[in-house]
Amino acid sequence: MKQSMKEKISLRLFVVGMISVLLAASLTTALFHRAFTKQIQHDLSITTSDIAAAYEFFSSPSDLARFGSGIRLTLISQDGQVLYESDTDSAMENHLMRPEVQSALEIGQGHDQRTSRTMGYTTYYYALLLDDGNVLRAALDVENLYSIYNEALPAVLISCVLILILSAVLSVFLTRRIVHPIEQMADDLDNIGDKVPYQELEPFARTIQQDQQTRKSSEKLRREFTANVSHELKTPLTSISGYAELIETGIAKPEDIKGFAARIRKESARLLRLIGDIIKLSELDSADGEPQLAAHFEETDLFTIARECVSDLQVSAQKSYITLLCEGSPVKLQADPGLITELCTNLCDNSIRYNRPGGKVVVSVQDTPEGAVLSVQDNGIGIPPEHQQRVFERFYRVDKSRSKATGGTGLGLAIVKHIAMLHGAKISLSSTPGEGTLIRVLFPHTK
Repeated sequence: MKQSMKEKISLRLFVVGMISVLLAASLTTALFHRAFTKQIQHDLSITTSDIAAAYEFFSSPSDLARFGSGIRLTLISQDGQVLYESDTDSAMENHLMRPEVQSALEIGQGHDQRTSRTMGYTTYYYALLLDDGNVLRAALDVENLYSIYNEALPAVLISCVLILILSAVLSVFLTRRIVHPIEQMADDLDNIGDKVPYQELEPFARTIQQDQQTRKSSEKLRREFTANVSHELKTPLTSISGYAELIETGIAKPEDIKGFAARIRKESARLLRLIGDIIKLSELDSADGEPQLAAHFEETDLFTIARECVSDLQVSAQKSYITLLCEGSPVKLQADPGLITELCTNLCDNSIRYNRPGGKVVVSVQDTPEGAVLSVQDNGIGIPPEHQQRVFERFYRVDKSRSKATGGTGLGLAIVKHIAMLHGAKISLSSTPGEGTLIRVLFPHTK
């Protein structure tokens, strides 16, 4: 089971609090130990210097006994022999190799500390070289930090437990304060842009808003597409059903049956074209943003495809009394030949349908610094400015009566738009009513 955001934040805050306590305790202990040691050494050096100043007035080393209040004094000769020890009258071993004595003989003073873990104390030593060549050493036994911690351990443990409990409570409280606005934001995704509690969540909120807008737009397009498909399918099916019923019931005159059959065939052909375009558009929709799902790219000559399209549509152009030409030069690009053929065919077919008898359609292919350009220009009826931005929408027709009369499905330019998107191409349209239309498709050079 995945860990919740609240649990993760609470745990991390608790861990941070625990680590902070440990670091603070360690740092405080280190600073205390350092200051404690320096203070003892400083006090011991001052005391020893004061006793040394009075030593020159003593008649014998035993006079040092008067300064033995809590401090152990030792008088050591240059060869390490103990001349006086305040804590005992017994003979003692040679002290020449003691670090503090060595340092005093070399530079005039020395200090050292030695810890007894078993006895629970630390002894601090300070040695000072006297004018007569002897060394005066003062020693102070201090309860070491281990012993101090042993005494303070119960209080330390209680303090740590209280701090950890406080950390846990605060981490839960802070987590709720942090997460609650996010939960409120998630409860109202429709107005998420107005309830962003933290600056870091603004990109996330914008992404959700864009996704919602895209979904709403897609849903709207889907509903419109379904309604349009239903309407477009209903029209030819109604015609086919009506003519068939006239023939079936015998109402149609024998001499009219041939004409009715021709109309049924015409409407059937229109219906098949419509279904084919819907299937093609559905395939392209499923591949938006992922060309590999519907397109098979290979090195393709754009001019060869354009020339073949013009050749295939010559009969259709001649029936409409349109001159269809192809010009340009070979241009290589990475593309799906079948889809590019579909794109070129739809553009040419559109220019033929919306032209006048005696009109002209020119298909050209050029290689420009920006990329390969396929242009289809006609001198037909043109497109009014208010319609130019919408002609690539599904089922959008500028002249519905003319489109139906010529057998158009209203999906040709929508298919062109999707194929261009799959190839990363850009479409531009310029048109003047009564003069004609130019559509350019730019295929950028691939790196």
